[in-house]
Amino acid sequence: MDIRYSNRAEHLEPSAIRNKLFDSPDIISFSQGKPEATFFPWKELQPITQSVLEENYKSALHYSSSEGLPALRKIIAEKLMKNWGVDTDADSITMTSGSQEGIEMSARLFVNDGDAIVVEKPSYTGAYTSFQFYDPRYIGIQMDEDGMIPDALEEALKNNPDIKLIYTVPDFHNPTGVTLTGPRRQQVAELAAKYRVPVIEDCPYSDLLYDGERDPVIKGYDKEGWIITLGSFSKVFCPGVRLGWICATKELAEKYALVKQGTNLQSGTLDQNITLSYLENYDINDRIQNLRNYYRSRRDQMLRCIDEYFPKDSKYIKPIGGFFVWVKLREDIDTGPLLYEAAEKVKVTFVPGAPFFPEGKPHNFIRLSFSSVTEEQIEEGISRLGGLLCKK
Repeated sequence: MDIRYSNRAEHLEPSAIRNKLFDSPDIISFSQGKPEATFFPWKELQPITQSVLEENYKSALHYSSSEGLPALRKIIAEKLMKNWGVDTDADSITMTSGSQEGIEMSARLFVNDGDAIVVEKPSYTGAYTSFQFYDPRYIGIQMDEDGMIPDALEEALKNNPDIKLIYTVPDFHNPTGVTLTGPRRQQVAELAAKYRVPVIEDCPYSDLLYDGERDPVIKGYDKEGWIITLGSFSKVFCPGVRLGWICATKELAEKYALVKQGTNLQSGTLDQNITLSYLENYDINDRIQNLRNYYRSRRDQMLRCIDEYFPKDSKYIKPIGGFFVWVKLREDIDTGPLLYEAAEKVKVTFVPGAPFFPEGKPHNFIRLSFSSVTEEQIEEGISRLGGLLCKK
């Protein structure tokens, strides 16, 4: 068919984390950062959903505001954002259909075609999927065990006046698992204000801390309003409700609501009502603590198995939270072809590291997710993959 696509359609590429190979039923998949489905609160949601429909069906099944339900935004501001070290209110919250939409809305709001976007090196490949429509120039900032390096960030800001946006995953970074330290968070907030560039901090995993004490999110250090925080219910509640939020200044929240009107008008009213009722009737912090205990044991099992079964020259930084372990293999191993070899020979999948890099794309990294596999599957899958690697 001679279809005339838009110029933007030329930038469409498949997502590295949406490979159909990962869904094969006979595969042990360490590929996708999915929450464990057996922990979804389905029993609690049955009476909640029935009650919402019986008592409030006319409004719950109707359109609502682009900003989102006021009562839900109030709980997010006064409880969830407070847990993250941010003092804010409902007028600064805009509901989204997951934090992924928050990334796309931010690009739409701030980025013109060809503008520069700062990302960590490596960075979340799903962010590239949202940004790619604007054909940006990426500037990758080096990371170490303490997260993005502020001196490198300032150097980039000095030398690139066309930077329109800084994108970061400060907590249990996807893919590396690294956490940005408190002093560096403060430095990032100060640099954003100094160079007048907004920071999008993507925080879908921020409640899933397994070791130590948490620092405030970067917005907790924000004095001038340059930090925009993306939150999500997908990892601590359930991804099927497709709800997240943006926390920004009131002025920016109004702009985000206008962007929302141009995309899907609003997030689902029924989903918002169900989530609101759950938050009003159950302690989300108790649920989060149970999830921490569950995922911590999976993380510990994966690290133990990597130490036991992988080649001894494999390297990783222990994540203190989140879903992922980022492994550096020998430089002569190309993990792109290795993925298909592992799927065919040992029935194990992972995500190759190259798609997470904005440029350069080193080929000897893999991202392993422990969130939706059992401890038995971790033992079996890592031993199989390690056996394959040891033969290389």
